[in-house]
Amino acid sequence: MKPVHVLSVAAEIYPLIKTGGLADVAGALPTALARHGVRMVTLVPGYPAVLAALEGGKPVAHIDSLGGGAATLRGGRAAGLDLLVLDAPHLYDRPGNPYLGPDGRDWPDNGARFAALAQVAAMIGGGLVPRYRPAVIHAHDWQAALVPAYRHYAGADAPPVVLTIHNLAFQGRFPRDLLGAIGLPDAAFTLDGVEYYGEIGYLKAGILFADAITTVSPTYATEIASETGGMGLGGLLAGRGDDLAGILNGIDTEVWNPATDALLPRRYDAGDPCARATNKAALQAAFGLEPLPDAPLFGVVSRLSEQKGLDLLLGALPDLCAAGAQLALIGTGEAWLEDGFRTAAARHPGQVSCRIAYDEATAHLVQAGCDALLVPSRFEPCGLTQLCALRYGAVPVVARTGGLADTVVDANEAAVRAGAATGFVFTPIDPSGFAAVIRRVLAGYRDVPAWQAMQRAGMRADVSWDRPAQDYAALYRRLAERRRDA
Repeated sequence: MKPVHVLSVAAEIYPLIKTGGLADVAGALPTALARHGVRMVTLVPGYPAVLAALEGGKPVAHIDSLGGGAATLRGGRAAGLDLLVLDAPHLYDRPGNPYLGPDGRDWPDNGARFAALAQVAAMIGGGLVPRYRPAVIHAHDWQAALVPAYRHYAGADAPPVVLTIHNLAFQGRFPRDLLGAIGLPDAAFTLDGVEYYGEIGYLKAGILFADAITTVSPTYATEIASETGGMGLGGLLAGRGDDLAGILNGIDTEVWNPATDALLPRRYDAGDPCARATNKAALQAAFGLEPLPDAPLFGVVSRLSEQKGLDLLLGALPDLCAAGAQLALIGTGEAWLEDGFRTAAARHPGQVSCRIAYDEATAHLVQAGCDALLVPSRFEPCGLTQLCALRYGAVPVVARTGGLADTVVDANEAAVRAGAATGFVFTPIDPSGFAAVIRRVLAGYRDVPAWQAMQRAGMRADVSWDRPAQDYAALYRRLAERRRDA
């Protein structure tokens, strides 16, 4: 089978730079796709951490003027990934979070920074790099969503573009007066162009001009193409319904493998989930929880926000503690939730502990040591943490929305009898619904044989990138063939 060459465009990529699930997807897809005849190169901004990790890094193109300064495109490898790195110090040579300044606010020039990324991707599609011409460009989220708009307004022959929406809540809206500075013509600022409620809508433009649109789960694809779930773009997405598909995310099952995970005190597999007890004890010790092997231990690995439903957990903590349960939480986010969990930890020492931070090693320990992982999101495009939970035998407790509904089989009576249950799914997504599911979980935890059967079923579920990679590879081939036939 002839390989398909794809340029992926992403603002972050694991393990080089990560703020969320987008980085995990961008980092895992190239390896998964290689098994299906796709050769993927990823274009990423030249953040300090990326440039420091880049092996080779030889210049492959120079751009005299881009976003207010000159830029060099460098080709090389890092962490086993083939990269094109946009070395533009005036745009990306900044420490820490790729989107936020030291004050915790968005960098004021984010519009220019990520328009430049998209603009260079379109230029690569048009032949900027000698002897490299991708058959397809895959743009991720609003930061890369202007790629098909640049292609459209350039009017040149260029590869088809797939746009993946990882989270519709983040749309990339910037003032109209940025139009000329980012290299788009005045004629683009129309309803059937990039204009969106008087501003430039990056994601809106991508939805309008992309050849295909994917999102990260089938249920989320349905939700966003509606008035209630579309966040202002539902009508446009519904109009692109023939070009919109939900392809479920996977996780890197080599990074997330309890049988080989060097970050764990004890490794284990689906044949012996009871070996998790060592990790539970280590988690309790690390978080300063009482060393009670039989206490139901809930875990959270999440951004702390209302979207993630963590206010529901905060409100339920008194009842959860009264039932003798424990909580180990890791994450950062909205200040009022951070403060709320700190206060709860002080009020319930030995039962509630939180780390307002994030690091991969602790995330692995939470997944391997908690009995149940809580994901009460009000909306969730896919979610990766519940996939890690399944892989690690932590029973996921999730809201019935987006990819959570697509990946967890509720422990209803029929599913338990059939041995198909992998977790607990609840609705409505409100305090009453959450309280009800916690009662179900606590009752289920007392039924040890059924609980262990649920753990084993979850650990045997296919949460890998293999099937999603097949779907992406088939999509790329269809688009490449369509272009050749045109």
